[in-house]
Amino acid sequence: MPDSIIQVDELYKSYGAVEAVRGVSFAVDEGEIFGLLGPNGAGKTSTIEILEGLRTRDRGVARVCGLDPEKSGEKYKERIGAILQSTSLPDKIRVREAIELFAKFYRNRADTEGLLRRFQLEEKRNAFYSQLSGGQKQRLALAMALVNNPQVVFLDEPTAGLDPQVRREIYDIVEELRRDKKTVLLTTHYIEEAERLCDRVAIIDHGRVIAIGSPRELKHRSAGTTRIEVRLAHMPKDGALARLDGVADCREFDGTFVLHSARPTVTIVALVKELEAEQNELQSLEMFSPSLEDVFIELTGRRLRE
Repeated sequence: MPDSIIQVDELYKSYGAVEAVRGVSFAVDEGEIFGLLGPNGAGKTSTIEILEGLRTRDRGVARVCGLDPEKSGEKYKERIGAILQSTSLPDKIRVREAIELFAKFYRNRADTEGLLRRFQLEEKRNAFYSQLSGGQKQRLALAMALVNNPQVVFLDEPTAGLDPQVRREIYDIVEELRRDKKTVLLTTHYIEEAERLCDRVAIIDHGRVIAIGSPRELKHRSAGTTRIEVRLAHMPKDGALARLDGVADCREFDGTFVLHSARPTVTIVALVKELEAEQNELQSLEMFSPSLEDVFIELTGRRLRE
């Protein structure tokens, strides 16, 4: 941990009787893209807001660039950039004005014209904030987060609510930050986002880190198994699907049965025989390679997006 640019150790944060962060620990190396992956309410935003200096922790250690976010003031703000979960600017501020205004808050300033070009906002430089699309607003937020050329960038749900095309544009920008050797800590509940962008991921649930490692390392926990998702015309007999040949785990989510099988072909044959014997019908069947979703299901018994 001494070489880590972000250090978190036994972090706790409560809101009244609600314990949102319960002993979270992780470390991020310089130049790494590190993800906090978990469902809504898992404690991701509270953790990142403590690191941004927006919230005080109850106890534990939080260090970024060797500084305590609570105690380092302006010196700390010069080192970081951030996109909050919700960014809102005055409707009548122009794109160029917003970037130039944010630049004035810092001693170390990036080239604002360069940021307009980089984030494809040149043609919108004189447009009001209210005239921007959701994707353009998010690109502007990213430009403002980089206006002080920070060492560490915090991105809290950077693609939430955006359509797939805009999300891919944001992914490209985050990957540019990797090439620029920026350290990025992002929160997400999108499996594909964590798998595509992150060098390492901490999976968080109910305020605790339940797994940590690279996406490949975490998916290796489910290596050798295939996820089979099945919907049936009628509910099967209790435990019938769990007893099928090859099935290592079976759970039901809102009428969809999720089977993890080491021998998917054998399992599907056994499934068909079981349905024929019970005069049941198969409505849908999908097969998936192991993902971080499978790790989360195995550790919590729930789906990530629940």
